[in-house]
Amino acid sequence: MPEVFHSCFGEHRIQASGLLCGRKGSPNVVTSLYRTKLAGSCRLVSITWCKSLMGQALSVCVDHPAIQYTCKVGMRPWQIWKKQGCKSFDIGAKMVEVFWDLSSAKYFGGPEPQEYFYVALVCDQEIVLLLGDLQKDALKKCRVEIASIEATLLLRKEHVPGKKSYSTKAQFGDNGRTHDIAIECNTRSEKEPRLYVRVDKQVVIQVTRLMWKFRGNQTILVDGIPVEVFWDVHNWLFSPSDGHAVFMFQCSLSNEKPWLKEVEVPAPSVHQEAAFHSLKDTMHKLWVTENSSASVLRLPTACSLTERGPCRGAMGFSLLLHAWKDE
Repeated sequence: MPEVFHSCFGEHRIQASGLLCGRKGSPNVVTSLYRTKLAGSCRLVSITWCKSLMGQALSVCVDHPAIQYTCKVGMRPWQIWKKQGCKSFDIGAKMVEVFWDLSSAKYFGGPEPQEYFYVALVCDQEIVLLLGDLQKDALKKCRVEIASIEATLLLRKEHVPGKKSYSTKAQFGDNGRTHDIAIECNTRSEKEPRLYVRVDKQVVIQVTRLMWKFRGNQTILVDGIPVEVFWDVHNWLFSPSDGHAVFMFQCSLSNEKPWLKEVEVPAPSVHQEAAFHSLKDTMHKLWVTENSSASVLRLPTACSLTERGPCRGAMGFSLLLHAWKDE
């Protein structure tokens, strides 16, 4: 069942409950990857939201060494009853339940709800993952308490459309505020193209001679936390038909750079590798300059992510952006 995680991390489209959530150009898809304690183990849980002309869809994937468990909900405009409900599946001898209420959700144009909703993952009489602002409604519906070990957001992957500028929001620290992130690049200008990265309207990165520096990285500070920014705008400059550039904001909770360290962990399963296959293939194309020598960016494997976090220490958040040019 490796195609399950491809549905969560696919580059151009995902299929949820028979609802195709992709289109020509920029896909309207957002995926968040969490680590939480579920069924006695630390596991990876991905939440994918997508939107198309046919409707919206939610996909919840739970990682397991032997198989991937998936709950898919397709919501067409006329299917009001599907906007709230519950589904369950078993992981070994443990039952896992997914509760959701999107009947009053506000989306503000994107595929992911922003207000008046909840999605809850329940196991062992605890809510192990709770999303949305209707927490009281979720507690009342699930009739259980929130787990003492809070889920950790590891990775957020977005597809953002634009012509010259691309924007999103992100929170880099657990206690930090939400920041506005903007990327500006005009590749059709008569002058030499330049790349600007802004955080809260302030320029934090300016890349000149972009024709030579179309891949690179630079460290910035956000709320006192070092954030490594990687960019790959090769397609914008040399293969515009391929559509999109890739940006990654990698937050580190220490002075170390975990993406450059080798982590000794057991070999990941086929399904765990499938979860990160798309991500690693994309980000391995970025070149990291360390002490004036180039090396290939190396991301932690799915197994190393599972081995860290609330159960095995802290790890920073990563934001992955696919920036699509809408001509």
